[in-house]
Amino acid sequence: MAKMWAGRFSKEEDEAVNDFNSSIAFDQRMAVQDIKGSIAHATMLGAQGIIAQSEADAICAGLSSILEDLQSGALSIDPTAEDIHMFVEAELTARLGDTGKRLHTARSRNDQVALDVRMYLRDTVKEIKTLTKTLVETICEISSEHTHTVMSGYTHLQRAQPITFAHHLMAYAQMFYRDLTRLSDATARMDEMPLGSGALAGTTYPIDRQMVAKLLGFSGVTQNSLDGVSDRDFCIEIASALSILMMHLSRFCEEIILWCSWEFKFIELDDAYATGSSIMPQKKNPDIAELVRGKTGRVIGDLVTLLTMMKGLPLAYNKDMQEDKEAVFDACDTVILCVKTFIPMLKTMTVLPENMRRAAAKGFINATDCADYLVKKGLPFRDAYKAVGTLVAHCIRTGEVLETLPIEEYKDVCDLFADDVYDAINLDTCVNGRDVEGGPAPARVKAQIEAMQKKLASYDAE
Repeated sequence: MAKMWAGRFSKEEDEAVNDFNSSIAFDQRMAVQDIKGSIAHATMLGAQGIIAQSEADAICAGLSSILEDLQSGALSIDPTAEDIHMFVEAELTARLGDTGKRLHTARSRNDQVALDVRMYLRDTVKEIKTLTKTLVETICEISSEHTHTVMSGYTHLQRAQPITFAHHLMAYAQMFYRDLTRLSDATARMDEMPLGSGALAGTTYPIDRQMVAKLLGFSGVTQNSLDGVSDRDFCIEIASALSILMMHLSRFCEEIILWCSWEFKFIELDDAYATGSSIMPQKKNPDIAELVRGKTGRVIGDLVTLLTMMKGLPLAYNKDMQEDKEAVFDACDTVILCVKTFIPMLKTMTVLPENMRRAAAKGFINATDCADYLVKKGLPFRDAYKAVGTLVAHCIRTGEVLETLPIEEYKDVCDLFADDVYDAINLDTCVNGRDVEGGPAPARVKAQIEAMQKKLASYDAE
C-alpha cells in the first residue's frame, strides 16, 4: 500500500522499517471508532462548506459501507497498512477516488489517533465498569447469606478478633466500589474531544469543533491544541485505576488461595474453577485465583510502561506515543479477562461456616472482649490487658481456651471475674457487641449491604 506521505521521499521505505513503524497489528481494533470519528469530521466539513455537501455525503456513505463490510467480513484489514487510519482512508479513496482524498482536510493523524484512543477507551472502560459492578453485586449477594457466619479477623495473618464472613467480604465490596468511582473519574476527565488540534497548532480552516464533539458524544473540546495531541494522561489514569483494581482482586485471590487450603479449609472451589496435578492425584489447585494474582503484575507493568514512555517527551506528538496503545489495551484486556473469570468462581464456591467457627474458637480472638469485661467492672485497661494476657499464656500451656477455663482460675488472676464472663466472651456476643457503624454486628453488616446495593442501583456505568 502506497504511503500517504510518500511525496516528500525519493525512495521506498525499508521493509524492516515499515514493519517496525507499523501499528496496524494492534490499532486495528479501533476501526469502529476511527470510522465513526471520520464520519463526524466529514459531516462537519460539509456543514461548514469546507468541502461540498455532496462530497461530505459521499464520504459518510463510503465510510459507513466500509464499516459494514468490516463487520460482515466482506472486507479484511490489510496487514501491510501502516495503521488503521491509513487503511480506512486508502480504502475510502479506492472506492470514491478524489472525493475520498478530501476526508483528511483540516485533520492530522495526531489529533485523529488522540480521538480514536479516547473513544475506544470510553467504550472499553464502560464494559469494565459493568463487570466490576456485577462483581460488587455478587459480593453483596454472598455476604447477605453470611451475616451470622462467625470467623476470625486477622492482622499479620494471625487470628485477631471475631468478625463475620459477610463483614470480611464487604471490605472487598468497598474496595471494588472505589475502583468503579476511580474509573468514572478517569473517563470524566477524558471526556474532551481533541479533533481540531491538527498536528499541533490547530488549522486555518473554519471548522466547528463543538459540532464534532456533540456528534461523538463528548461534553466539550480540548482547550489547547498542543495538549490535545500530546496528552496521554487519560491512558495513564485508566491504567492506574485498573492497576489498583487488579491489586484488590489479587488480595482477594490471595485470601481465596489460603481459604481453600487444607490449613484453613474455609471454602471449597467448584471443580469447574480449579485444576488437578499431573502427578499428585489428591490435588485440587486454585489456578484461576493464582493466575489472576500473577496477571496483576502485568497490568502494573502496563502502567509503568506508559509512565516511562511519557516522562521525557517534549511537546507535541512523538512517535514514542505509539507505544501507548499496546500497554493500555493489554491492561484493559487483562482486567476484563480476570474479572469475567473471577465472578463465576466466586459465585460457585462453597463456604464452610463450621470450619470458620472452629478456627475462631481456637485463636483467643475474644481476648480483647475479656479485657473489656474487666474494664467495664472498673479495672484500668492496661491492667485488664495484662490480666487477660496472663490467662491466655496459661491456656496455651495447658491446652485450654478461655471459654472452657474454670472460673476459679479466672479469679486467681483477678477477683473481678464472675460467671457472667462466659457470656461476655462468647463469640456471638463478641460479634454482636461490635454494634458500631461499619462494624461486624449482623445488623450493621446488613445495613452496609443494603447501602451498597442502593449505591449500585443508582450507579450508571456509562
